[in-house]
Amino acid sequence: MSATADHAEERTNVAARLGFEPGQVVQEIGYDEDVEQELRESIEAVIGQELVDEDYEDVADAVVLWFRDDDGDLTDALVDAIGLIDEGGAVWLLTPKTGRDNYVEPSDINEAAQTAGLAQTKSINAGKDWTGSRLVTPKAAKSKR
Repeated sequence: MSATADHAEERTNVAARLGFEPGQVVQEIGYDEDVEQELRESIEAVIGQELVDEDYEDVADAVVLWFRDDDGDLTDALVDAIGLIDEGGAVWLLTPKTGRDNYVEPSDINEAAQTAGLAQTKSINAGKDWTGSRLVTPKAAKSKR
């Protein structure tokens, strides 16, 4: 196997470890040039299609929300994201890592998630500049036990 194939498989496995599955519809919000392109590509490789954008008019299986400190109110963004997913779906909140421009404090994430009615179930290193938090409705978290 070539180094390129190994690298591609490694990226694909990252998205699979995040819980993405073939055939899922994943809506992406907050895309900009600063996002982690390798993570986006790995998600698309696992689900077998492109991520849908903010204009998608049906429910998605999951939402990838890129959020920076200057993007507005995090609670509002999370409430909006919840309305876009099917029951039991997850919101992956991706924020800049500590020390990066527009870093979001973990306490702000926790408070916004709780206010929006979400529970954090997992945190990940989402690339060089981003960290991720998997957020679900408490009902969805209980049904996954």
